[in-house]
Parts: sequence; structure tokens; C-alpha cells
Amino acid sequence: MKRLSIVVIMAFSMLAMFAQEEAIRVDFTGKQPTIKDFLQAYVQSLPDINDLDECDVEGMQLLEDFRHAVLYQGEGIALEPSEKLDIDIKNGYVCYEQRHERELSRIEMCYWNESDGKHKLFACVRQSFDNGWYVAGQYDGMEFFRYNNATKTMKRISTEEIGVDAVSEESGNMGVLSSISLPRKGKDIEVTWWDKNGECGASPLKWNGHGFNF
Repeated sequence: MKRLSIVVIMAFSMLAMFAQEEAIRVDFTGKQPTIKDFLQAYVQSLPDINDLDECDVEGMQLLEDFRHAVLYQGEGIALEPSEKLDIDIKNGYVCYEQRHERELSRIEMCYWNESDGKHKLFACVRQSFDNGWYVAGQYDGMEFFRYNNATKTMKRISTEEIGVDAVSEESGNMGVLSSISLPRKGKDIEVTWWDKNGECGASPLKWNGHGFNF
């Protein structure tokens, strides 16, 4: 299939409005933070859903449910039957899934050690599926943060800065969507292409030590 740039439908205007422009503190014990420390820092940085306007609550609901799942699991409280949360510290990976009949919402997180030895890259991706097909939901999106080892803080960075573009490229395959899977093992992001008939191909985003090459 023709080479395409990543097409990820994002509705981040609301989240960007509430996103912290200041650095987010990542608290941890030991020499280096784990994925659980990045997870905790991320959920603690989210706006309180009770402080949002009604029109913004819908966009935050999945993240609010995710935050509750992280809290409940940490306290040993069983999650709802429709929920599943996997925090894989060894492989630096998190996956949260929420099912409603045919619909599946998924949040993935992971991080990479950058080649300069001074930074880490942390990612959070939200995606929606209907009966196994990617549907590019209104509140789907992806966020990347660069963590500074010296300051123990992370700041949001753009997808363009690391080679992950969120714009479509005019081509003969216009209308094709893409979902991405963060790596539980290995370092590359997997891109899956979808057309009106379902999944139609896949290609990797190769980790280069600072960002990605497509």
C-alpha cells in the first residue's frame, strides 16, 4: 500500500485548554521512575471533572473512569466487570480497557529512555473501537511528554517534535484512518490502517532514540 502519514482523529481542544503548561512533577523512590510513577503523575495532573462545564464532562469521562480504576486497583478494590487495568512495571506499559456491548475504549501508556541519557519520552494514547473496528472517536487522541532526569519533571511536547504527525497527507488512499499500538515489548509503535472494509495494513513507527521515523 502507499506510504501515508499517520491519520489520528483527535479532539484535543478541550483537553489542551486544561492541560498543564507547567512541568508535571514525577515522584518516585529509587534511582529511576517506573511506568507506575508516570501513570500516577499523569492522572494527578488531570482536571477535576467536578470543575468542568457540562459540555466538557463527556470528553473527560473516560479519563475520569481511568483515574478511578487506578485508585481502586491501588487500594485492592475490584473494578467494574466492564473494566480491565494492566500495569506492567517490568515492561513499562499500561493498558486500560472499558467495554460497553460492542464498543471498546482503550488507554495505553509507555515510556522510552532517550539516547542522550538525560530524558525519557512518555506517551498516553486513547482510542475507540466498535465491534473490533477502529472508529476514531470524538475524544480519541495521543499525548507525549518529555521527562527530564535532572528536574524529575515532564512537559507536554508536540507530535511533530518527535516525528509523529497528526495530519493526513493527500494521496490515493484518502479516507484511510490509522490506529496505533504502543509497545509492551520492543521500542517501535505499530500503526494499523483502516478503510471502510476494516483493517487494511500495518507499518511501524521506528524509535530512533529521540523520536520516531516512519
